[in-house]
Amino acid sequence: MKFVAEIDVMPHKALLDPQGKAVTGSMTNLGLPTIGNVRIGKHVQLEVEAPSEEAAREMVDKACRELLANPIMESFSYSISAQ
Repeated sequence: MKFVAEIDVMPHKALLDPQGKAVTGSMTNLGLPTIGNVRIGKHVQLEVEAPSEEAAREMVDKACRELLANPIMESFSYSISAQ
């Protein structure tokens, strides 16, 4: 079976997010001063060929833990759907 994983990787809330801080500061220049605390991460979409959803979840979890996210600085979440 083919599955699609949608993965979000974000910096831990306790860490400084320089990109998010820069975007937050620019919101006032755009006339949007009520938007704040912007956090910027990354979104990854991938296809997984697996015999079951559980097997696909195991593969995606391993990819996130070992390659896509740095566990010291980032957290991740994902959803999987059948293709």
